[in-house]
Amino acid sequence: MSWSQAVERTVTGLGYELVDIERVVGGLLRVSIDRIPGHAYPTGEHEFVTVEDCEAVTRQLQHVLEVDNVDYARLEVSSPGLDRPLKTLESYARFVGQQVQITLKLPFQGRKKYEGLLANAEEGDGWQIIFHDGKVDQVLDFAFEEVREARLVPVLDFKGRRGKTGQAADAAESDKTTDGGQEQ
Repeated sequence: MSWSQAVERTVTGLGYELVDIERVVGGLLRVSIDRIPGHAYPTGEHEFVTVEDCEAVTRQLQHVLEVDNVDYARLEVSSPGLDRPLKTLESYARFVGQQVQITLKLPFQGRKKYEGLLANAEEGDGWQIIFHDGKVDQVLDFAFEEVREARLVPVLDFKGRRGKTGQAADAAESDKTTDGGQEQ
């Protein structure tokens, strides 16, 4: 069994998804994991990977890699981040309806990069990305094999952090207008 198979077996055996694995110059072994929706974890019910998840996987991988005599200098286990790569058909299916950025292997109509909403193709086993070209919405059908790289587009929502000062500013702004929306 190869070192990558040992890592995959260990990560999936602990109930996590192996998102990415790479061996970097200098002996760094980098492993990205994600939680599987609907799976119960001993570290609690969180939507995202926690530090405790990474620690648990790290401890188990250190034992497995030592037993398998895998040569590495450092092990780094982390979440895939907000711009999570989509590397499997299962991850495409999981994130249908989300904003993604894809880079095609070969250009289509002069471009390789597209950003938009990921959808299942209307016909067949392929995929679609629905994007706005500056004038109208466009749909690009593509096959998994045609993609060099695909990632989620990070969605940051800071409204939850505004607190009372932001709410007070909103209330003051709404007091300035009349029913017709004209400022007094």
